[in-house]
Amino acid sequence: MIRLLERIFISKRPEKEKRQAYGILCGVVGILLNVCLFIGKFLAGVISNSIAITADAFNNLSDAGSSFVTLIGFKLAGAKPDPEHPFGHGRMEYVSGLVVAGAILIMAFELVRDSVDKILHPQETVFSTAALVILAISILVKLYMAYYNKSIGKKINSTAMRATSLDSLSDACATTVVLVSALIAEIFHVRIDGWCGALVGLFIFYSGINAAKETLDPLLGQPPEKEFVEEVERLVMQEKTVRGIHDLVVHDYGPGRLMISLHAEVPADRNILELHDMIDNLEKQIGEKMSCEAVIHMDPVVVGNPLIEELKRTEKGILAEIDSKLSLHDFRVVMGPTHTNLIFDVVIPFKYKLSDEELVGQLKSRTSELLGEEYFLVVKVDKASIK
Repeated sequence: MIRLLERIFISKRPEKEKRQAYGILCGVVGILLNVCLFIGKFLAGVISNSIAITADAFNNLSDAGSSFVTLIGFKLAGAKPDPEHPFGHGRMEYVSGLVVAGAILIMAFELVRDSVDKILHPQETVFSTAALVILAISILVKLYMAYYNKSIGKKINSTAMRATSLDSLSDACATTVVLVSALIAEIFHVRIDGWCGALVGLFIFYSGINAAKETLDPLLGQPPEKEFVEEVERLVMQEKTVRGIHDLVVHDYGPGRLMISLHAEVPADRNILELHDMIDNLEKQIGEKMSCEAVIHMDPVVVGNPLIEELKRTEKGILAEIDSKLSLHDFRVVMGPTHTNLIFDVVIPFKYKLSDEELVGQLKSRTSELLGEEYFLVVKVDKASIK
């Protein structure tokens, strides 16, 4: 069904409009299907006097509300930049995903609460073939919704759609538990309706936590994907003039709205106008291939000086002795009448085993052993930009 609607309403749209169109289409379909499931399950719950089925019905009603929130989120995210929001409104998609996760958590809490009451005050449930058929159909519908939301979420790289897909999958599992409990009650005459409702609630709560984390991470600021960083590095280092890059920062203002900045090391003896032209071309190339805005800062470094190259190799060797995960950049040498300063930045992983002070202390101690007391270190410790 989604594929048919996609061909009718989306395939002929301009590329820049397709992302929003996909979000709106999935939101509308989600609302319609969840409302239908709510009506069917609510009637089944009334007929069978089952708290688990009734709670599952209201879970679908909350899903309809979540789909509405997702729809509004995509609509707002597609709004053009304005003076108050010069980088656009793309993060509204993340906000809508967070609202969906909040709705999942609220519904899970209410479901567990009602189920505990049913455990403490059990009531007789009535077996109904119609209710079982409705539950079976609901499972199939939810699995289908999980599939298309996941596929479209992957296609347009949407955390909100992936959160909705996870919600649909958890609903399918929850309804399966309800269906199994109804069959067990009928066959073995064991009252587990309340226990199954509580189990479903806890499962939904877990799904809500995962969905919240996935939408909170980009809002709070998360490290860029390793593949993205590697591709940016490859594009920059294709330019033979560039000797190295560092301090890559990715600013995420919503899907399709990335800004990146980085430092590129270039020979200090080259013509500044030629270097500036080369950097301009790199910024344009990265922007076109990576669908982002790129800003590159030039860091001039001395090349071809045997003494500086030897000192740099020595410091790299010391870092390798301490830990192969460590690296350095921005290496400079300032010579004076009584001592020589070696100035550079060291990049370390987050939650590194050594404190910054301990690491710098080891570097200074080993440098003094290898080069002599006249060499001083001026070291800045940076955190790695990716995990």
